[in-house]
Amino acid sequence: MTKTERSWILYDVANSAYTLTIESTIFPIFYKTYIAAGLPSYESTAHIGYANSINTLVILFLAPILGTLADYKGKKKKIFSMLLFVGILLTLCFVLISQGQYYFAIILYIVATTGYAGANVFYDSMLVDVTSEDRMDWVSSSGFAWGYIGSCIPFIICIVLISGYKTFGFSSSVIPVRIAFIMTALWWGFMSIPILKDVHQKYFIEASKTPIRDSFKRILETFKQIKQYKGILIFLCAYFLYIDGVYTIIKMATSFGTDAGIGSTMLLVVLLVTQIIAFPFALLYGKLAKHISAKKMLFVGIFIYFIITILAFFLPTLPTQGMKVTMFWILAMLVATSQGGMQALSRSIFAKMIPKNKSAEFFGFYNIFGKFSTLFGPFIMGAISAMTKESRFGLLSIILLFIGGGIALMFVKPEAHSTS
Repeated sequence: MTKTERSWILYDVANSAYTLTIESTIFPIFYKTYIAAGLPSYESTAHIGYANSINTLVILFLAPILGTLADYKGKKKKIFSMLLFVGILLTLCFVLISQGQYYFAIILYIVATTGYAGANVFYDSMLVDVTSEDRMDWVSSSGFAWGYIGSCIPFIICIVLISGYKTFGFSSSVIPVRIAFIMTALWWGFMSIPILKDVHQKYFIEASKTPIRDSFKRILETFKQIKQYKGILIFLCAYFLYIDGVYTIIKMATSFGTDAGIGSTMLLVVLLVTQIIAFPFALLYGKLAKHISAKKMLFVGIFIYFIITILAFFLPTLPTQGMKVTMFWILAMLVATSQGGMQALSRSIFAKMIPKNKSAEFFGFYNIFGKFSTLFGPFIMGAISAMTKESRFGLLSIILLFIGGGIALMFVKPEAHSTS
């Protein structure tokens, strides 16, 4: 593996700490139990939901515009660096939040997460700059794999510090949580040094005298010429459907655990084990893709998630608590086998299909499809649950997303791509 490839992979280790600590665990819990402790539970939950929706809408708007700008010579890493700095700085600012400052906290969270998600658009697009097409599956899979295992290091330290705050001489967990925010920001910044130092834009469009105006023109041209990119459009439709199912199940994991009667401490343990198990399986997907093909491995992942959905449907009906806990562990481990592999191979297949000198623009659209999926799946699940008055039937409806994604994927030809 080359130095450039390793430096690119290390950024997955960097930003995964933000995903695990800020998006998934410590910040949401801290917000509900401390920052917004005076609010009703449903209201504090709604705040976080609104924040995630606003962040999604901001990225949907900015991604294609910044992407077209970033494809100009020397711009990709500059825009990436700007968004990275915003994300890290705002994460450090979390230490300034006091109890009751819930609107201040939500604003910081929205801006920090926008920096994080925005930087990821350009990080993904750099895949074409750091490696050759025949190595994209392996390099992309390695990024997700090392991101899973690497993010566990600061997360474990933070959890030990917070859960054992009395042992470390703190009167409450508030200061350890603030230390966790600082640690996450510093980890993110330090592990980003290699990509800033070693990765350079290899494919680009020559600079324009009016880059902003020309960027909007290029977006319109891409839409007008969409027939030329028919294969890419079919893949994006397939990706939208199956990744929607994947993200919906991930977002519902905590609810599954709660339904199974698993406590918060055990849920954190399950999350950690899932991260660790995901490491070798993400690498396995990348290795098998070389021998079987990335497309066929995506079908394997879709089938596994199909099984996960069926098993989860029966989870609430199991007769004993022990059986429910066992089933939840089985579900978590099945998710670990395919989550990272499917994300990694989707990224590498798309990178092979798109024009390399427009990689940031096209990855802007790629992220739009991924972001929209985080809104669509939960909506379907909620609607079906409301109609049937059974949440498990809402969950079962997610199978339709995997079936639709699988059918669309059948028509995708990864080898048919444009390099211009």
